[in-house]
Amino acid sequence: MNTLSADNSLVLIIDIQERLVGALDKDIVVTKAVKVASAAKALGIPVVVTEQYPKGLGNTVTQLKEVLPVDTEIFEKTSFNAFSESGIAEKIKSYDKKQIVIFGIETHICVHQTAAALLEAGYDVYVIKDACASRNKYEFKQGIDIMQQNGAKISCVEIALFEWLKGAKHSKFKEIQTLIK
Repeated sequence: MNTLSADNSLVLIIDIQERLVGALDKDIVVTKAVKVASAAKALGIPVVVTEQYPKGLGNTVTQLKEVLPVDTEIFEKTSFNAFSESGIAEKIKSYDKKQIVIFGIETHICVHQTAAALLEAGYDVYVIKDACASRNKYEFKQGIDIMQQNGAKISCVEIALFEWLKGAKHSKFKEIQTLIK
């Protein structure tokens, strides 16, 4: 299947941290991340969050932390490939989901390397392009391009949310619809 299923998805949020967001031109990535995390919470989709060296780069931004599902684990990491970090791969595997919805900062480094590892491990990877960011537009574009060449499906917030819903008769339709207005 080439569309997302709420029953078979896990959201992996990569390094949307204070100092990394501060290095970007705008914080649109935070707004988009909040929408996806809020939808995941409403639909019961598990979420895993990473923080790259939080001692130096700060923690996950408050706006995002506030909307995460209650049982969300935040993992500290130093590897660019989050899937290679102790505990993260095991946590992802424990949910037994085939579709990994991934986004965050920096697109061409941590998001790209993690997506590549997830693809290699046999997951279907969906990159939420409008919830990803890099400091440099060229590097952002290259990161997206190489993930697509590697087999990741490039998507966006609205596509993901509406694929999860499947139709307007879904019990959470109105709640999810308000996230994009």
